[in-house]
Amino acid sequence: MKNFALIGAAGYVAPRHMKAIKDTGNVLCAAYDVFDSVGIVDSYFPKCSFFTQYELFERHVTKMENQVIKREDGRCSGKLDYVAICTPNYLHDAHIRFSLRAGAHAISEKPLVLNPKSIDALEILEKETGKKVYNILQLRLHSAIIDLKKRIEQGPANKVYDIDLTYITSRGHWYYTSWKGDIRKSGGVATNIGVHFYDMLAWVFGSVKQNIVHVSTHDRVAGYLELDKARVRYFLSINSDTLPNEAKKAGKRTFRSLSIEGEEIEFSDGFTDLHTDSYKHILSGEGFGLDQAKKSIEIVHTIRNAKPIGLKGEYHPYAVKESSQHPFGWNF
Repeated sequence: MKNFALIGAAGYVAPRHMKAIKDTGNVLCAAYDVFDSVGIVDSYFPKCSFFTQYELFERHVTKMENQVIKREDGRCSGKLDYVAICTPNYLHDAHIRFSLRAGAHAISEKPLVLNPKSIDALEILEKETGKKVYNILQLRLHSAIIDLKKRIEQGPANKVYDIDLTYITSRGHWYYTSWKGDIRKSGGVATNIGVHFYDMLAWVFGSVKQNIVHVSTHDRVAGYLELDKARVRYFLSINSDTLPNEAKKAGKRTFRSLSIEGEEIEFSDGFTDLHTDSYKHILSGEGFGLDQAKKSIEIVHTIRNAKPIGLKGEYHPYAVKESSQHPFGWNF
């Protein structure tokens, strides 16, 4: 049984980590969040110590590191082994550093960090501490994506595939009030909702040869990625107005499509247990480390800092959809 702590316990994705910790037979010893709406923890670890002040959480972890806290009643005994990080994107780097220096391995949600240079610095810290950093890249564990990778590897060696990626996940006005609407904190649309798609594409189709951005606003991004074995037109959006008509008529607020050579690859199902599968991989020593995460971070970093060229060249058909004004009138 391994000892876990969780930073960002009130976040949307935190319950998936709690479930994964429990499903893999481990224990959540301590959790921290500035918000106290964390009643969900009772469903998994009712004896978990919870803190809303970072200093008190850090003190508790330090006492565990020094083996001051020793409990044999189903809660915790001894040092922390892992820290799960579910905080806002811009805090991942700091919380990963905290975890390693506390003598624990770090398991971070995506994006691992916002700047590729941060990964280089974390590699140094890994060597100094002897602890590892793992990134949740669950699409690599999706059966449909695994089958696709095998298919590409077994296909013609020189084949370059034409791909359209479309992902629209509608968000309300709350999004722009939260940290997610601040590009300095979230990294923008491509980073916040798309980094795992870019990781999946690079994992299946190889390294980036060209990265062009056609449209980039507060609520969407469209561009062209040329990989070793793929030419990818992509469109990502958080605006419900960009949904295709059939999705709107069906009352859906999310649309996901991956089309390869005109063939639709269905991967909408099967997401339920991917965090648990990710934990199983990590605990068995097969988790995705810094080197695995770096390529997607480089992709989204380039997209975020690129100057959009407009509707030129190989752009996604949805790129022509008219951009909307920021709900609060802010300009980017």
